[in-house]
Amino acid sequence: MTTETSAAQGPAPNPRALTWTRRRHSAARFWRAYRGHRAGLFGLAVLVLISLAAVFAPLLVGSDADSVTHAPGDAMESPSTEFPLGTDQFGRDLLALLVYGARISLTIGLLAAFLSVAIGTVVGITAGHYRGVYGTVMMRVTDWFLVMPTLVLAIALAVVMSGSLSTIILAIGVTTWPTTARLVRAQTLAVESRPYIERARALGGGHTHIMLRHVLPNVMPLVLAQTTLVISSAILTEATLAFLGLGDPTAVSWGGLLQDAREAGAVSAGDWWYLAPPGIAIAVVALAFTLCGRAVESVLNPRLGVSR
Repeated sequence: MTTETSAAQGPAPNPRALTWTRRRHSAARFWRAYRGHRAGLFGLAVLVLISLAAVFAPLLVGSDADSVTHAPGDAMESPSTEFPLGTDQFGRDLLALLVYGARISLTIGLLAAFLSVAIGTVVGITAGHYRGVYGTVMMRVTDWFLVMPTLVLAIALAVVMSGSLSTIILAIGVTTWPTTARLVRAQTLAVESRPYIERARALGGGHTHIMLRHVLPNVMPLVLAQTTLVISSAILTEATLAFLGLGDPTAVSWGGLLQDAREAGAVSAGDWWYLAPPGIAIAVVALAFTLCGRAVESVLNPRLGVSR
């Protein structure tokens, strides 16, 4: 009788298929909630457009747009039909340089933010789980980084190390993680006070099992929201370092364009077309990431009551 009933019910469902089904449903619910935030949709649309322009930059503006020897115009030309944003001191099209600069600025911002959030997540989870001497020491180190000016630390690292893109990413990543660590530690303490953590320990779950299988999935929504917010500050920090001449001189970035404009005397000459577009691009991208981050934070934690 039992065999006939089991046969009538069909084969047991595949656990992996059930997991992917739940993930698809969760993603669909997230997108439905995210679509209700007009500001978040606007920020996402802006980021998609800028990202597409950065990816297809060689098709849009040519592959040698940053070449000094093949500059198409004269030095410091004002905006015209041929050059909508004018030219720089070498005669290069500033619109093309602005498109290429999106590649470097977005890449550094994304990688530096991921490094920062990864460090903060590891420190926050471990400090919240191991509450003895280790947790106390890690929080004092975190407090020290919090009270130190982030930009000053990033400048110090960029000066000591070689001026390259990896140096900028490392300098931003290792100086901006404390806020994430504090938030993740607080969430870890809240998660580990729940009864199922005690049951996991009673059933023989070790430290690694509890942190990876129980704590990490519960703090990931907070980590995701924090990542989108950190990216905007990372882009601003990269632009600041490049403007101070601490970036890679061979790479075209928005901060590097501002540095070139300063060195070319665009400020004193009143050449606004050299200064305004990179600054506006930095502000727009930072605002777009912030809007997306606020929307994600509101969806994942509706109690925040972020306005739509």
